[in-house]
Amino acid sequence: MRPLTEEETRVMFEKIAKYIGENLQLLVDRPDGTYCFRLHNDRVYYVSEKILKLAANISGDKLVSLGTCFGKFTKTHKFRLHITALDYLAPYAKYKVWIKPGAEQSFLYGNHVLKSGLGRITENTSQYQGVVVYSMADVPLFLSEISEIIMC
Repeated sequence: MRPLTEEETRVMFEKIAKYIGENLQLLVDRPDGTYCFRLHNDRVYYVSEKILKLAANISGDKLVSLGTCFGKFTKTHKFRLHITALDYLAPYAKYKVWIKPGAEQSFLYGNHVLKSGLGRITENTSQYQGVVVYSMADVPLFLSEISEIIMC
């Protein structure tokens, strides 16, 4: 388990900023403590510093995971967010899309959403903007780009 390099931090923060924008600082400096990102086996974990200090005396080959997995780096050094990051990114999301109950299950099975399946959408959402997809009951469902959600 090691801290991220400058390049890894830049790539990861660019991806996260696509969804939460300037609220990235709120993710690190939380009222319940300071959190940081650590890399282990090409996966990025979001961990409180208190737990990180306790895990310092566990060897790296014995450690399976620590904290919440936010995503992983591919072999081409691109960053992919995992669904486990959704609970941490959803409260800070700038752009949100709400899906009607009839289109919700179809979307979760991998299909696009027609415009008739949209309940609400945040104003000024550009075409390739990262959005958090919500059900009409305000339950976060998915992280996606707006162009991948809506079919005309």
